[in-house]
Amino acid sequence: MPFLNPLATHPLVFPDGRVHPDMVHLNRVIDHPNITIGDHTYANDFTPPQDWAAHLAPYLYSGAPERLIIGRFCQIAHGVRFITASANHAMNGFTTYPFGVFDRDTLATYRDSFAGLPDTVIGNDVWIGHGALILPGVTMGNGVIVGAGAVVAHDVPDYAVVAGNPARVLRLRFAPQVIARLIALAWWDRPLERIRGALPTLIAADIDALEAAFAP
Repeated sequence: MPFLNPLATHPLVFPDGRVHPDMVHLNRVIDHPNITIGDHTYANDFTPPQDWAAHLAPYLYSGAPERLIIGRFCQIAHGVRFITASANHAMNGFTTYPFGVFDRDTLATYRDSFAGLPDTVIGNDVWIGHGALILPGVTMGNGVIVGAGAVVAHDVPDYAVVAGNPARVLRLRFAPQVIARLIALAWWDRPLERIRGALPTLIAADIDALEAAFAP
């Protein structure tokens, strides 16, 4: 059996050979022009949907002016939602009612008010906990942990732990100099055989050993 198979729809296989049907590699089940997802990023949901794109990003339509970009090796728990920028209503006028959606003759005016919407960008090795809500235009760094039920409305730095509504940074997972070395190392971009060989150091917290494991 291979160490990790990025082509598998269901990445978790039980010892008896059964696959775990609630867990999927997202880039094997999502084909959406506005969504980009890196290898080995998975989602787990207790009621797996027919349409994972609509389930995770229900307001992101094909051809919308914004994108959802998720890195490699991310872990997305049950109930997570990405509320992308097209979910917003125009707020500069005297009403927020989306008249143009219901009237083709005025649709152009409504559409023009949504030009240049921000992308939502999630880094690599990010763990997004149960029921978290990621709001429009958020950029999340690498190695972030998002607490269950958090509402993330602002950008999150690399290797931060955030929780609450609105989510705030509780702490950094490692010292700033260690984070800088982790970002430079970018283990998530290494070949799988190198990652497998480095597992003892990846699941520990010795940056010198991790750098040595990936040394040429």
